[in-house]
Amino acid sequence: MKKAKLANCIFGCLVAIIFTISNAWSAQDEKNNPGFAWKDGAEIYAKICAYCHEAHVGPQIRNRELPAAYIRAVVRNGNRAMPAFRPSEIDDESLIKLADFISNKEAQH
Repeated sequence: MKKAKLANCIFGCLVAIIFTISNAWSAQDEKNNPGFAWKDGAEIYAKICAYCHEAHVGPQIRNRELPAAYIRAVVRNGNRAMPAFRPSEIDDESLIKLADFISNKEAQH
């Protein structure tokens, strides 16, 4: 009985270790292989933000002269009902483009 429990425990630990190593390995590959790249801030806004912010689910964010740093912080950390967007969803470079687009009133006609 004790041998069976010990064998099950060892097997479970090995599976957990293999799973952890495989996830770490694939995450490293993902970092080294840049995938999709957004064209500009307007495209990011249209494909991600407009879904809520143009449908009056979220507040109007265009033409409000919101600071780019504030926009980046809210997108990364979320705010109230707005979810946080991870770097795997909107990378840092794209987030800068998005924040510049939203905060630049002249670009939003």
